[in-house]
Amino acid sequence: MANFVPNVVFKTRVRDESIGGNNPFRWQDVSSDDIFKGKTVVIVALPGAFTPTCSSTHLPGYDAKYQDIIAQGVDEVYCLSVNDAFTMFQWGKHLGIQHVKMLPDGNGDFTRGMGMLVKKENLGFGYRSWRYAMLVEDGRIVKLFSEPGQSDNHPEDPFTVSDADTMLDYLKQR
Repeated sequence: MANFVPNVVFKTRVRDESIGGNNPFRWQDVSSDDIFKGKTVVIVALPGAFTPTCSSTHLPGYDAKYQDIIAQGVDEVYCLSVNDAFTMFQWGKHLGIQHVKMLPDGNGDFTRGMGMLVKKENLGFGYRSWRYAMLVEDGRIVKLFSEPGQSDNHPEDPFTVSDADTMLDYLKQR
């Protein structure tokens, strides 16, 4: 595990009413420093938008526990996936995510730097993130909850330690 998060640039879309029309969004580069520097952040990383466990339990669980997590001294919670900004936006909208910020890692640069990029060719997904959650303080990884069995083309999708309750329990015991 890396001691610090990778230094990358995320390609994001932000709402900009000055653009007008049906799609008032513009591209905005967001750096690792923009997200992590001087902040305490929880990252929930998962294999893919619109996939079953990610959509039914993993992301919704963090959104439901968001206020409890923030109450433990966390500044922000981000959901990271190797998906593009458009997909992450539509997925969050589809699920009615109210609090967790969607963080697209479209090229997998952050995920690769974390050592969490795995092949999921057995499912036709290409490269994706292994499922994990982590607590980061000022860019330093404090605690990583990585699902067991990380490997390319893993036949299962373990979801045992990266859930919101596990993170919240850890934060309360710190």
